[in-house]
Amino acid sequence: MNPTKLDHVAYWVADRGPIAEFVTAHLGMHVIDQTERFTLLGSNARRGKITLFDAEGPRERGALGHVAFRVSDLSAALAQLPSNLEVHRPRDGEAYFDLTEGVRLGLVEAATDVEYDLDHVALLSANPEETAAEYGSLGFAPAPAGPSGCPRVEVGGAWVEFQPGAPGAPEKPLLNHLAVLVDSADEHIAAANDLGVEIDDVVDAANTYAVFLWGPEHVRVEYVEHKSTFSLT
Repeated sequence: MNPTKLDHVAYWVADRGPIAEFVTAHLGMHVIDQTERFTLLGSNARRGKITLFDAEGPRERGALGHVAFRVSDLSAALAQLPSNLEVHRPRDGEAYFDLTEGVRLGLVEAATDVEYDLDHVALLSANPEETAAEYGSLGFAPAPAGPSGCPRVEVGGAWVEFQPGAPGAPEKPLLNHLAVLVDSADEHIAAANDLGVEIDDVVDAANTYAVFLWGPEHVRVEYVEHKSTFSLT
């Protein structure tokens, strides 16, 4: 397995409107695509994005800690946030805040050629070191611990970080899936079969072709191929 980029993080939410309005007003994003089922948001369609899928609430956070975006100037990015928003600053160069429905987002200052690209996703894990090693079999590269000191893996310059905690097994999880970009979804279907990894679904859509696998601690991972007709902006 050979993912090339952390493509998007997908949520299940009861009301996508307020979250979409916040990220488009304050986080430099726009609506890339929208249907009756979902809203796709990002600053660039070919870089890190988030997707909001409609689902019955309330949702449970489960394994999802937070999703953090990369900015070149954190002070300037923070100035775009509402003045009454409570912002947590655990370390220099990082800021985190909560939206509705348990959605926690963050900003990380680092060199980037696209503002508000995905920097990392934090997942809760009962055994962070072991979980990080298991992600290696799914094509994620080993990486040194991040600023938080937690184990993490890397894909295309972005990270998945594993923080100690109880992901549980919620009936209505907030996290729908993590998506990584690949050159060929069919190759990853074959690889999953060879490895004995459970395939949840295969989706052939207008712009993408994807296979969904069940990763460690029941986190769903999408391996998505952009078709030659991919035209989102």
